[in-house]
Amino acid sequence: MSLVSRVERAVSAHRPSIRVPQIDGPTGHADGKAFEWDNDPVPLGIYISVPFCKTKCSYCNFASDVFSRAVFVRYVDRVCLDIANARIEAVEMGGRIEREVDSIYLGGGTPTLLDVGQLKRMFEAVREQFSLQPQAEITVECAPGTLSPAVLEGLLRCGVNRVSLGVQSFVDAEAAAVGRLHKRSTVLDDIARLRAGGIASINVDLIAGLPHQTAESWKQSLDDAIAIRAPHVSVYMLEVDDDSRLGRELIAGGTRYHAHFVPDEDATADFYVTACEALAAAGIAQYEISNFAQAGFESRHNLKYWIRQPYLGFGVDAHSMLLSSDGSTAAVRFSSADSLERYTAGSPLQKSVVSRSDALEEVFFLGLRLNRGVDLREVAEQFGPEEVECAQHTIADLVSDELLETDGDFVRLTPRGRLLSNEVFERFIALSDVPIKA
Repeated sequence: MSLVSRVERAVSAHRPSIRVPQIDGPTGHADGKAFEWDNDPVPLGIYISVPFCKTKCSYCNFASDVFSRAVFVRYVDRVCLDIANARIEAVEMGGRIEREVDSIYLGGGTPTLLDVGQLKRMFEAVREQFSLQPQAEITVECAPGTLSPAVLEGLLRCGVNRVSLGVQSFVDAEAAAVGRLHKRSTVLDDIARLRAGGIASINVDLIAGLPHQTAESWKQSLDDAIAIRAPHVSVYMLEVDDDSRLGRELIAGGTRYHAHFVPDEDATADFYVTACEALAAAGIAQYEISNFAQAGFESRHNLKYWIRQPYLGFGVDAHSMLLSSDGSTAAVRFSSADSLERYTAGSPLQKSVVSRSDALEEVFFLGLRLNRGVDLREVAEQFGPEEVECAQHTIADLVSDELLETDGDFVRLTPRGRLLSNEVFERFIALSDVPIKA
C-alpha cells in the first residue's frame, strides 16, 4: 500500500499543474555545463513504484493492476532510464538535488513479482547515481506468498533490510473477500523466513473496515500482529471513493465485492480506536495517524513525507518533492503519469510549484499527522513569528473543539482529532490564503 500516493493526494488538490517534458538524453545540464550537487544536503529518500499485481484487490485505489510479465522488462528499462536522468530532471524542475540517500522504498503493487535480476537492476541504478549511506533504510513491499527463496535471497543481496507485508487481515475469510490470495499461515511462514534471513524490521499492514469484519475478528488480527512481535504496524481505515471497485459499489448501494458486508463508519472508527489502545498496550506506540512502531522501528522513509524532507519518485504515479533551487518558491513537487501505457511511452511530468504560503499549509496538515505534532517555534523560525500569530486563532478554536491540544511550543491532534483529522486539516488550508513575507 503506497503511502506516498496518500500524501500527494492531500497536497495536490491545491496546486497548479505544469507539464514538463521528460528527458531521454545523457545526464548533465542541457547547456553542457557540468552538474553540481547540492553542497549542504538533507539526504534524499528514493521511492520506486512497481505497479504489478497477481490480482487486483477490490479495495485498491492505487495505480496498480495485473499485467503480463512481458511488460516487466520494458517497465524496468524505463525506471532505470529515469533514475539515470534524475539529476537533469531535478534541474529542469527547479529543484535542489542531493547526492546522499538514506532511504529507498520499493512500493506497489507487488515489487516481489519482478524477478531477482530486475530488482537488482533498479537497485544498481540508484547506487550508480546516488551515494547510499551505509545505514540506509531499504524497504520493499511484499504481498504474502510472493517471497520465494530466490526472491528473499535476492532482496538480501540487494541490501534490503526492511519488508512491509500487505497482510490487511489475519482472518482468511476477510482477506479472501477483497481478493487477497494468502492465508494467515502464509503470513506466519513469510515472517519466520524473513527473520531467519536476517530481516528483523518488518511492517504489517492492516485495514479496518473490510467486508465481514467484526469487533471480534478485528481483535483477532490485532492479537496476531502483536503475537508475532511485529515491530511496525500500519492501520488504515477503508477508503470509500470512486477509484476502487469496492468503493464504487458501496457508493452505488450495491452488493458486489461483498459491499453490503462492509461495517459502517462508526464501527470502523471503533476498530481504529481499538487498534490504538491494543498496540499501545503491547509497546507498539503510535507515531503517526496510521503508523505504530516499537522504539527505533519507525519508518525513516515515510517520515520524510510528514516532515517535508526531499524525496524522488520513479515509476508509474510516482511523486517527488525537492526544495527550490533559486529560493523564489519553497519547493517543487512533480509526478509521473498514472497509467502504465503513458508512463512507458515517456509522458511528460506534471509539476506543481509550492509557494511559501503553500509550504506553511503543508507544515500544519502534514506535521499534525505525527503524534509529536508541530513545533510552533520551528514554524516561527522558518516563516516568521507573525505567521504563528495568524495561526493562533485557528489553533485556539480547534483546542476549544477538543481536536487539538498544546504542550509548550507543540500543538498536536487529540485522539478525537485523529478521527476527524480531515476537518482539522481543512481549517489550516485557509492559512495559505494570506501572503507570507519572504
